[in-house]
Amino acid sequence: MQNQFSRTQLLLGKENMEKLANARVAIFGVGGVGGYTVEALARSGVGTFDLIDDDQVCLTNINRQIIATMDTVGKNKIDVAKERILSINPKATVHTYQTFYLPETADQFDFTQYDYVVDAIDTVTGKIQLVMAAKEAGVPIISSMGAGNKLDPTAFEVADIYKTSVCPLAKVMRRELKKRGVKKLKVVYSREKALTPIDDETISCRSHCVCPPGAEKKCLQRRQIPGSISFVPSVVGLIIGGEVIKDLVQKN
Repeated sequence: MQNQFSRTQLLLGKENMEKLANARVAIFGVGGVGGYTVEALARSGVGTFDLIDDDQVCLTNINRQIIATMDTVGKNKIDVAKERILSINPKATVHTYQTFYLPETADQFDFTQYDYVVDAIDTVTGKIQLVMAAKEAGVPIISSMGAGNKLDPTAFEVADIYKTSVCPLAKVMRRELKKRGVKKLKVVYSREKALTPIDDETISCRSHCVCPPGAEKKCLQRRQIPGSISFVPSVVGLIIGGEVIKDLVQKN
């Protein structure tokens, strides 16, 4: 019987579509990278999602985040992403968590429930905690390295963390994971040297904040607000989505 995933089934086959329908994937961070990963997984027929993010859609997200439009500004990202998943696949199950993943919030999550974990968050402490939790539970994880301040989507590749170079975030992760005895981690990273964003106070979030009242202004906590563009985080998110689908269908 024909359905919205029939064209995918022509490539993957019925048995693999059933694997995807029965899979549960946790996506930590549903912004520029994570949002496109969610999109790819939903359109591939993944059946159950856990979405973890504490941000609201901001006006400045519209340039790169698939869930961000003028109509969704001010809404919780996880709620917008859930609505989008269900508009693609009404049979999907979506669990949402309005929180940032950090060591102090880690006990909210049972990683043994997941078939795959996607790390699309920004903080090093959170990323390390995610990797350690997934490894302890024996669950595959893929982690996004730095995508901000970059312009070349063709420079991104899938690699083991210990085979990465240039990317400053990957360097920190290599060092910290080695200390903790982690022997491998699948990541998506770029060897493109990050650009220095233009210092333009007329459009800076620091002096012209557009976040809704009461929103946690995470961007203002950074020493430098990164620049971004539509076609870089989207590519990273889709690469991650492809890796997740590939690994899930190859799983015995």
